[in-house]
Amino acid sequence: MEGHTAVQLTLEALAALVGGTVDGDARTIITGARPITHAGPGDITFVEDARKTRVLEKSAAAAAVVAREFQASLRMPLVRVAKPLDAFGTIVDWFRAPRREPPPGIHPQSSIAASARLGRDASVGPFVVIGEDVTIGNRCRIMPSVVIGDGCRLGDDVTLFPNVVLYSETMLGDRVIVHAGAVLGADGFGYRTEAGRHVKVPQRGHVQIGSDVEIGANATIDRATFMATEIGDGTKIDNLAQIAHNCRIGRHNLIVGQVGLAGSCKTGDYVIIAGQAGIKDHITIGDRAIVEAMSGVMDDVPAGEKWAGAPATPAREQFRLLSLSRKLPEMRDQLAELEERLNKLDGGSAPQRKSA
Repeated sequence: MEGHTAVQLTLEALAALVGGTVDGDARTIITGARPITHAGPGDITFVEDARKTRVLEKSAAAAAVVAREFQASLRMPLVRVAKPLDAFGTIVDWFRAPRREPPPGIHPQSSIAASARLGRDASVGPFVVIGEDVTIGNRCRIMPSVVIGDGCRLGDDVTLFPNVVLYSETMLGDRVIVHAGAVLGADGFGYRTEAGRHVKVPQRGHVQIGSDVEIGANATIDRATFMATEIGDGTKIDNLAQIAHNCRIGRHNLIVGQVGLAGSCKTGDYVIIAGQAGIKDHITIGDRAIVEAMSGVMDDVPAGEKWAGAPATPAREQFRLLSLSRKLPEMRDQLAELEERLNKLDGGSAPQRKSA
């Protein structure tokens, strides 16, 4: 199917494309692929579990991609696969115009220091600046207007999207993806006060990014004061996150948008920090812990626990407090009624509670 120009395909051909099997009319013509909320006649859609069966029954889609174990009797034909989301993504890609990957080579409008070393099949776009003593691995893609400072090291298959800035000595492992506008290796926010003035503490360290890490647009990771700010293998960092100097982030963390970690924090492996959470400096978060959205973490979070709130505490405590707070108006009325009864029993001599 390479280089296809058709705008339609039979369900049988789509099933072959994704390694699936067809239940129903394999000759059904499919002209597009859309999610279940937007699918119409001629479209193929998908569901991942039986909870969407009723929605699928009402859909005007011509067919659906489902899991092999999906149990439902539907009017539309189905393509059964092991992973519906992945298979549907492949189908969507087929119907879209192929993306143009930048060809290997160095654009003439880039600026590359003579001491820089580029691996085979690297692609460097226009207006890229690469400093002295930089090493770039094989098959890296450096998009327009990227700046790579002196002494940086990039592994194989790294992708830097437009306007990424790597300050000097930043180290990236293999298969790292850094999205547009991210800044890695800027000075940590370190000052001391002398004679009434804030004096900058020089940041002499660097940033070390493991392999298979993805860093979102406009995220920032600061260099360490002396050693390295570290991001472990497989960690995914969302847009607009801030990781301060000296932090050590474990493997396979999920750090969601607008999260801020102050200096010298440490996380274990498989930690999840949800959107807009703020982590105080020198905090340790244990393996597989979860910090809920908009939490303010002021104390260490033990491994495996879920914390929420500001200041954050174990989530079960926060949910209990929330449940009680919702009863406060009722409790206030009950208290007023008890005070009124007590006042009557005491012949009106009981002290009166001030109204709120």
